[in-house]
Amino acid sequence: MPDRNPRRWLILGVLCLSLLVVVIDNMVLNIAIPSLIRDLGASSSDIQWIIDSYILVFAGLLLIAGSLSDRFGRRRGLVIGLIVFGGASVLATLSQTPGQLIAVRGLMGVGAAFLMPGTLSILTTVFDDEERKKAIAIWTSVLMLGALGGPAAGGLLLQHFWWGSVFLMNIPIAVLGIVAALLIIPESRGPAGRPDVIGALLSMVGTTALVWGVINSAKEGWSSAQTVGGFAVAVITLAVFALWERRVAEPMLPLALFRNRNFAGASLSVVLLSFSAGGMLLALTQYLQFVLGYEPAKAGLAFIPMIVTTMICNGFGVVVDKKFGARAALAAGLLLMAAGFGVIAMLDPGDGFSHLAVAMVVMGAGSGVAGPAAVGTLLAALPPERAGVGSAVNDTVQQVGAALSVAVLGSVLATAYRASMPSDVVEQARESIGDALRIAAQTGDVALAQLARDAFVDALSSTALVGVVGGVAATIVAVSVLRPRPPAAGPAPVESPAVPDDEPAVR
Repeated sequence: MPDRNPRRWLILGVLCLSLLVVVIDNMVLNIAIPSLIRDLGASSSDIQWIIDSYILVFAGLLLIAGSLSDRFGRRRGLVIGLIVFGGASVLATLSQTPGQLIAVRGLMGVGAAFLMPGTLSILTTVFDDEERKKAIAIWTSVLMLGALGGPAAGGLLLQHFWWGSVFLMNIPIAVLGIVAALLIIPESRGPAGRPDVIGALLSMVGTTALVWGVINSAKEGWSSAQTVGGFAVAVITLAVFALWERRVAEPMLPLALFRNRNFAGASLSVVLLSFSAGGMLLALTQYLQFVLGYEPAKAGLAFIPMIVTTMICNGFGVVVDKKFGARAALAAGLLLMAAGFGVIAMLDPGDGFSHLAVAMVVMGAGSGVAGPAAVGTLLAALPPERAGVGSAVNDTVQQVGAALSVAVLGSVLATAYRASMPSDVVEQARESIGDALRIAAQTGDVALAQLARDAFVDALSSTALVGVVGGVAATIVAVSVLRPRPPAAGPAPVESPAVPDDEPAVR
């Protein structure tokens, strides 16, 4: 066994600090939605694109960014990501129109595409198999702590300053992360080879088209020309990408990785886990502010039960993983996630925060138990020279799952809300609860406001059922695809993920 890096835990702290900018930004953005509607004049479509422009660029560039980091330096990729993300945050505070903010959010996606794979790939190279899942649990817990503080601090800023102030939090964290990375993190690279330019372009076009199709389905419908066109381009381009990667001498993404059942199973589990959670969390922020009437700061603090439970259960998940194997940890966590969505599905208009808090605790427990096992299993299946692009695969499937979640669950939520609203109300009020409450405030129509709140709760309950199905489906995938750990103690080393028979047992 090679000597462990004596500064590995300090390096982990820098990696957690670096990724905090992304976590804080995305959590704060959900809290800031009502402020963007009110102060920036953003429409429902604008809000969707403020969120989706980031996801579209981020997902499209992840594989390229991971491959470039492997080739030119993972620390370098991390620092570049922090610089771009921090600079875009400055521009975000200066945006005057929704269109400008949409463009800046796309630039943030560029920075995040280099930043996120860098953190995971460096973690993979610094920690060995014995300590990696423990490191991932700490990494996840620190991020949950950031997710706890971000919305609360952002909510306070929103109550006392303009909406752009929420992006100011990113800047000092990015600067500190850059300095710490340059001083503490050692540079690491994969073996130098010929750049796979064609593969990089094909992956970018194919992934972007796939996410575009998913995003557009929520706006125009699954049968629209834009949606079908996006999926058609994605299928054709990704098929060509797969054929090219099988033929080229030095592929950007060795497809043999997916012959490893642990890598493939963990990847699919991450997709389904992200699908279950992403869109629902966005809906919950609207429930807290539009239905329960919480101020932004209080809405941010309302997520404390979920985040604290996740932090506590991360350690418990490592224990379950070590004792019973990753397959058991994933199955238990995913079933808890499904149960949490089941509690939300039973939400009634008259219920207050206590009912939602119970759901958050159950969902947080599930996320905490499943998270380290899913990410740790995926990373453990990677050869060291592919740490960057392999970590990018993890982030890519996560973003595809999140995009699917926002599109599918958002579409279900909008459709169910419209169906729950009486047909004789103003048409615009049937489009979204935000529009309905604005019209009610302008006209003094208290009955309309109550109708909108009740309809939103009914729609939220219906949408949660999709999350239940997603959680159960992810459990089935984890149980049927991941290899069980044999009774023998230690994991068998693996020379290459290209040979399925040599897969390591899931730890």
